[in-house]
Amino acid sequence: MNLTTKLLLGLGLSAGFLGYSQINPVLTGAPFLRIAPDARAGGMGDQGVVTSPDAFSQFWNAAKYPFSRTSSSVGLTYTPYMGKLTNDVFLLYGAFHKFLGQDERSTISASIYYFNMGEVDLTQLVGNEVTSNGVSKPNEFSIDVAYGLKLSDSYSMAVTGRFIRSDLAGGFNTDNTLKAANSFAVDISAYYTSERFSSFGGYDGKLNAGLAIQNLGPKLDYTGNEESRSYLPTMARLGVGYDMYLDDLNRIGISVEGSKLLVPGSEYVGVDAYRRPKYEIPNVGPIAGIGKSFKNPNSIMYSGALEYSYDNAFSVRGGYFHESEEQGARQFATAGIGLKYRSFGLDLSYLINMSKVNTALDNTLRFGLTWNIGEETSNNDR
Repeated sequence: MNLTTKLLLGLGLSAGFLGYSQINPVLTGAPFLRIAPDARAGGMGDQGVVTSPDAFSQFWNAAKYPFSRTSSSVGLTYTPYMGKLTNDVFLLYGAFHKFLGQDERSTISASIYYFNMGEVDLTQLVGNEVTSNGVSKPNEFSIDVAYGLKLSDSYSMAVTGRFIRSDLAGGFNTDNTLKAANSFAVDISAYYTSERFSSFGGYDGKLNAGLAIQNLGPKLDYTGNEESRSYLPTMARLGVGYDMYLDDLNRIGISVEGSKLLVPGSEYVGVDAYRRPKYEIPNVGPIAGIGKSFKNPNSIMYSGALEYSYDNAFSVRGGYFHESEEQGARQFATAGIGLKYRSFGLDLSYLINMSKVNTALDNTLRFGLTWNIGEETSNNDR
């Protein structure tokens, strides 16, 4: 891909990967942190705060790990990005968790999320000739560690610390007007799952609930200018779910999730010289920005999902995600399957765009691999 096209794509992703919309959405730095990394969530309408624990719970809700069915696991997932435009832009995500001690009440977990924006061929026009200035490789990544604790037989909480680096320049600008930005963030999450109880039609049922506040931290500084720092994609997620056990092998789960971007949108500040409305993004701290974010009701998103599982070895999934047109107009349906053989698992998902606005993941097949390297826990009896 040529420099102009690819550089604009890279910078646009960093300003906000929702930029396909003509209506200005809320913009953040490091927008890759809003892209669902795993194929299971990708098949369930991009939700994971309330679904059952798996190897990729770190991204959505680390408080799910204390209710994991295995004492330790590793997960790896790959997502091609903007496949209709280029073939060298992708996301990689790896996660690990492990129980601490013998009482199965606390967990330690870690993950790394890497967004490769491909290569940009740098050229310069000298006279009538085009000369090469090398290659730029813009990228972003995050590394995080979380601790989860089961506070009761049905309730757990977790705290996550995250380091974030966003390098949009990739070494292409020599005057240092655009530099790699670093920051750190914290997640706070909670998870509730009830004991089985007699439910509809005499079947056993179970209620689940999840909550997560994600990416609380200082702004990203790409230029050294205090006035142009970018907010982190701070998110609030809340979900509820219900599992129905048809028998000892067959389970059907339904879940809904709502999320809100806790970042202020553009605010009216008057008119310009041509008496046109003028809007600016408030330059306030992250906590004050959370308060201002509630002035924008359009930054609320929601999703619904259905999952059928047989003996925890085969799963079929479907979901739907909706976002307002003012925020970015992402509206899509998803489908996915999960297969497990002994300690190994494979998840596949597919996204179908339902909006008039293009999406970077339209008709994209995502896949993930899991390896349950530990022993079964007492959570298998729940």
